[in-house]
This record gives sequence, structure tokens and C-alpha cells, in this order.
Amino acid sequence: MRSHLLLSTGLLLCTVLAAPALSQSSGGTPVETRKANGAGQKPAFEGQTRAAQPEARPEIKVDIVADDLPKAWAMEFLPDGRMLVTAKEGTLHIVSEEGDVGTAISGVPDVDASGQGGLLDVALAPDFETSRMIFFSFSEPRDGGNGTSVASAKLVEAEGGAAALEGTKVIFRQMPTYDGDKHYGSRLVFGPQNELYVTVGERSDPETRVQAQDISSGFGKVFRIDIEGKALADNPFIGKDGALPEILSYGHRNLQAAALDGQGRLWTVEHGPKGGDELNRPEAGKNYGWPKVTYGIDYSGDKIGEGITALEGTEQPVYYWDPVIGPSGMVYYDGKAIPEWKDTFLIGGLVTQGLVVLHMEGDRVKFEEHVPLDARIRDVKVAPDGSVYALTESRRGASTIIRLTKA
Repeated sequence: MRSHLLLSTGLLLCTVLAAPALSQSSGGTPVETRKANGAGQKPAFEGQTRAAQPEARPEIKVDIVADDLPKAWAMEFLPDGRMLVTAKEGTLHIVSEEGDVGTAISGVPDVDASGQGGLLDVALAPDFETSRMIFFSFSEPRDGGNGTSVASAKLVEAEGGAAALEGTKVIFRQMPTYDGDKHYGSRLVFGPQNELYVTVGERSDPETRVQAQDISSGFGKVFRIDIEGKALADNPFIGKDGALPEILSYGHRNLQAAALDGQGRLWTVEHGPKGGDELNRPEAGKNYGWPKVTYGIDYSGDKIGEGITALEGTEQPVYYWDPVIGPSGMVYYDGKAIPEWKDTFLIGGLVTQGLVVLHMEGDRVKFEEHVPLDARIRDVKVAPDGSVYALTESRRGASTIIRLTKA
């Protein structure tokens, strides 16, 4: 079911036609003006946080494409314009272009949906049109706890609309297993050479977060594997004693946003603590600091570790937010439907409840723009026609897919 509204600052997401859409000129003023949580913390370089808004922002129209979905986590476009949508409870659905939600696809393995767990991201194989293979991540129940795992399967559709996963196989497991319910990550991104990037969290607790610095542990890492789940031969820790060969980078907190840029390079956004969400461009073998180095503070109000924001041997974030945006889902916009957003990153905001638009200049953020949607945004994708689709998440359990176009 499609409903229509225009977007203007402060309006609730609803099916009522609203008055004029967002169209402002605010050059020079940052979106974020509140006091930072990390008192006294200073950025490492100019423009690392609180970038100015662009001089002009597009007027945005919003259509509700589908509503009353189960609490959803991710979506992915199929070649014909339909969408695969994962539901946290452990079901996978096909949503038609008209917004009709198909019945649960069979063949999905059991998930541990407690806390932040569930059926998480989904990605199409690079050769999906011929192979019909998909990949998905989930919090896998295991003896002694759980962990983020990645599975592959063939999507088979029968006449009448029924669909199933065949040959479902777990190809990769984040280890060690841990009895917790937080910070699973997780995003799946295929690179230009068909490599699969898998982002995971460090499981949140004090005893696990320190393992983000340990290359023999799978906590707080970006992995780089092939479609069988094996480490690629040119990964940075191949042959290093005790190191997991699948690791690309380490020292991450909870990575729930990842995308390739126009050059085919991986970018990620991870949740910080109370302050300290980070935009990074993970590079092979590099240490991104957590929990030794971070902006922001602990939820308790205490400092993290020694309370430092820089340390030799660790990488500075390209950009950070304090207070946080609550990043989830990310896409590089190379469409034509909203020309003002050409070559930007669009990031879902769980806390800011809208889209965060990063206008880049080289590998730095030049402008930051917010599109308020009054809804927690769990995922964001660009449709074949260049429109932007966002997946909302309600704490009460329901989700909605909305479509953003230039008014």
C-alpha cells in the first residue's frame, strides 16, 4: 500500500498530506549544536566533527511503500524491483513494488532474537541473476551462548508466490561464542572483486570489548572472506601466529553501517558509546582504536579506559558524532533522482530518527545534512530509479518502508 506525504521539519511520519517539504539554506551552521558528552575532547583535525550544512538542501517527498511489517532489520533490492526484507524475529520476506508483504520464506535457520539479536543483514550474490544465491547474517544460537554468523542459500520461488531457501549453509562464524545479547554488528557488503566484507561488534560487555584489540578474537572486527567463507590470500594477517586470517581491520565497537564508495572502497559507520559514533574507511591491518581510544564517554558517565582520543598506532575516524546519531544502514548515493545528493553517503539514524547525509570532498566530510523522518531508520538503499528507500523500526515492533524522492 502506498501513501503520500511531503516532508518538513518536525512533522510526524503519517499518511496525511503535509505542507511544504524540507527546503532550507543554512550554509555555515552545523546540524548539531548541543553540548558534547566528551567534555574537553577536541577533534584531531578541522572538519572531523560538526561539519556545516550545505547551502541548499533538496525538497523531499515521502511515500509510504509498505507498512505493518514485522520488526525489520535490513532490506535488499532484487533485480526486478521487489525487495528482500529481514525481520528480527527470524523471518525473511519478499515485498512487492506495490508494497505487498509475502509470507515468510522457508529455510531460514533458527536465530537468537533476544536483545539486539535476530535475523540481521541480507545481500545478493554478485551473480544472483544466474545463481539465485543470497547471503545473510544472524545471531546464531550455540552451545554456551551465541554469535554472529553468515549463511548462504539459494532463493527459489514457485508459482503462486511461495518462496524457499535451499541448501542453506553457514559459511562463517564469529568466534568465540559468547553468552550475551548485544553488539552483533552486522553488515554484509560485496566488493568489486566479489570479496565479502562482514562487520561485527565486540559484544558490548567490559570483558569482551577489550578483545576488539586482540587479533586472535573475532570481536570488534571487519572480516574479508570469499563466498565460501574462507580468508582471502592477500588479507593482512595471513600467516601471522595466532591471528584470525579473515580479519581486515580491528579495534571496532559495533558496526551496523557499511557501503562501498564510487571507487569500490569500503566505508563503515560504527556505534560509539555515549558520543563517539565513527565514520571510517577500514584499511588492511589497521587498528581503529576501540576501546583504548574513543570520543565520547561510557553510558555511566565514566571515561572509557584512560579517556584518550588519540594514540600512536591507531587510526583517527574520518568523522565522528558527539552526541550520537545511532547509525544503522548506509548507502553511497550515485543516482540521478536527487542530484543534490550525488556522491554522498546516506546513513540511517536510530537516534536522530531520519537520514544523515554526508557530502564528501575527497576522503573528508565537507557538509552534513539531516533529513528528519520522526522514525528510527534501520536501513537505507537506493532503488534502480534513483529514489531512496528507508526501513523504519518501531520500538513497539512494527516496521515501514518509505520512499524518498525530490519533490
